[in-house]
Amino acid sequence: MLVMLTACAVSPPKNPDNSCDIFFEKSDWYDDAKDSYEKWGVPIHVQLAIIHQESRFRYDAKTDMEYFLWLIPVGRKSDAYGYAQVKDDTWDWYMKKTDNWGADRDDFSDAVDFIGWYCSYTYKELGISKWDAYNQYLAYHEGHGGFKRKTYLQKKWLIEVARKVKKRASRYHTQLAKCQEELESSWSIWPF
Repeated sequence: MLVMLTACAVSPPKNPDNSCDIFFEKSDWYDDAKDSYEKWGVPIHVQLAIIHQESRFRYDAKTDMEYFLWLIPVGRKSDAYGYAQVKDDTWDWYMKKTDNWGADRDDFSDAVDFIGWYCSYTYKELGISKWDAYNQYLAYHEGHGGFKRKTYLQKKWLIEVARKVKKRASRYHTQLAKCQEELESSWSIWPF
């Protein structure tokens, strides 16, 4: 029984394309995302769209392994890890700035808090609306300095990815509008 509960807690949601299904399956995730929204002002649908793009809701997601001559592994592309695919230095910066020293990148609650904090910081630094999933994602991917230098303009593929994030965020927003009241009610949060 314990193995089943553990597997259920860390496995990605069965339907990652529907925000209502995600939160009905992973009931504590809604409270975590809502807490982040209330703390940082970054909408839940933007948080989810970024996590979907970064890890497909895999708690232990890592970047791809690189190979020498297509055979010999030489290491990963970066040290990004977890739901939000955060690099070591950036995670350390987040923990220092928020005094959240016990935060883990493979904990959904900490990952959405990070996204809320980072996107809120992006708003303060770059003036990008917290509701603007497209530009928030570009700044998330490229970093604040990279966004200021417009490094994304040299990456056609990244522009397409940001468009996907925007589209997914919009879809998540529409879906949430249909189930948010039910998610807010206590009886739907606790499985019977």
